[in-house]
Amino acid sequence: MNGTVRGEYKVPGGKLVAAEVEIDDGILRTVRISGDFFAEPDDALENIDRALTGLPEDASVQQMSTVVTAAIGPQTHLIGFDADAVAIAVRRAVGRATSWSDHTFEVIHGKAETPQLQMALDQALTESVADGTRPPTLRIWEWERNAVVIGSFQSYRNEIDQEAADRHAVTVVRRISGGGAMFIEPGNTITYSLYVPGSLVEGLSFERSYAFLDDWVLGALSDLGIAARYVPLNDITSPIGKIGGAAQKRLASRDPEARNKLGGAVLHHVTMAYDIDANKMTEVLRIGREKLSDKGTASANKRVDPLRSQTGMPRAEVIEAFKDHFRGRYRTTDGVITGAERDRAEQLVAEKFGTDGWLHRVP
Repeated sequence: MNGTVRGEYKVPGGKLVAAEVEIDDGILRTVRISGDFFAEPDDALENIDRALTGLPEDASVQQMSTVVTAAIGPQTHLIGFDADAVAIAVRRAVGRATSWSDHTFEVIHGKAETPQLQMALDQALTESVADGTRPPTLRIWEWERNAVVIGSFQSYRNEIDQEAADRHAVTVVRRISGGGAMFIEPGNTITYSLYVPGSLVEGLSFERSYAFLDDWVLGALSDLGIAARYVPLNDITSPIGKIGGAAQKRLASRDPEARNKLGGAVLHHVTMAYDIDANKMTEVLRIGREKLSDKGTASANKRVDPLRSQTGMPRAEVIEAFKDHFRGRYRTTDGVITGAERDRAEQLVAEKFGTDGWLHRVP
């Protein structure tokens, strides 16, 4: 690539960083960083530009961030951005990473599915994005029955009271992402998944990618009058209480050519409480004192404040508001799960998500 190119990165909760880069024979010949951020002293920007000039076009985020950090020194204050944000903007400029505006997202809001099939669809659609056969996608789930979804690495017997699960007709399933257990009742839960190419989060740490991929839903909640914020590592909360939690899984493409081009795909899924039967939840889930030790409360019942009480809106209206915000923010088109994807999901249920071996992989 030769010529002048431009890339931007908006820091979640922070400022916009823009990079204008001139490339010649695979080298960054000139780099100009700008944005609505703050930096002290005044020569900090010149030092950043100078540090990046001369680097190879394919320098990684880590390599660029390291040279920027060394160039500005410990006395420089970057406010609203950091060295990683500069590096990501440069990577986008040279085409090594993509931004939201580079993609058109499919939006899928389908029928209610069994918990096992929901787990399988998450893997199948992530695989499709990784292989390049599906564009980035937002999928809104509908639940066919009560469920508990445990994280990939959680112990079944440590998390689940089996007698209570049977009494309340709760189906337990295990997802492919890590994190904690989620208690699901069909009319009381809002769940969505984002399936995006690895290029969209290229250079972002896992923690940064959570904030980056949650940013749109914070805007949607703000439209509904909720001052929501992201709390590391994976919580979405408000001044009144926790609203939901996120989890992620990154998958490589099964096609080597697509793997090299797209960098695999990221599954980012979120479950939010619309309404909740907290007593039932604490009967089914074994939520111990250690889990609550850093949450500022002694009771799991008081950790969650659902969207119904915060908005006064029907669940369907909240979901439509979420979709409207997403459509207003990014290029979108309506989509469906393909026949091939559903076949793959059903295969995964039979071979993985519907088996005792997977469910009890951590006893």
